[in-house]
Amino acid sequence: MAGSSLLVLLDDIATILDDVSVMSKVAAKKTAGVLGDDLAVNAEKVTGVRAHRELPVVWAVAVGSLRNKVILVPAAMVLATVAPCAIAPLLVCGGLFLCYEGGEKLWHAVAASRESKEQAHRELVERLAD
Repeated sequence: MAGSSLLVLLDDIATILDDVSVMSKVAAKKTAGVLGDDLAVNAEKVTGVRAHRELPVVWAVAVGSLRNKVILVPAAMVLATVAPCAIAPLLVCGGLFLCYEGGEKLWHAVAASRESKEQAHRELVERLAD
């Protein structure tokens, strides 16, 4: 009895996985054209980079990434060999730095919003005073 229940459960799981794979295939077909077509639009509309400058920008990012990998991967391997106990504190420091950067960005967004509101209020007061 327990063996047949297990087989029924495995059959249900296989059916669900098959359905998921079919749905993923259909979704990939539907979105492939949109994703490929959106690359030039995203570069111009979202980041302010014109479409004809997109490939040079992507190339510059790729070259910079490869340079970093050439330096950082061997350094990480040496560090893992020489002082493996230093990896966790370095990762924590990196995470704290990213938190600081994110907090600073949020602070600037809030402060800029506050400053722009104060500027608009000052301009309104000046107009009303005249």
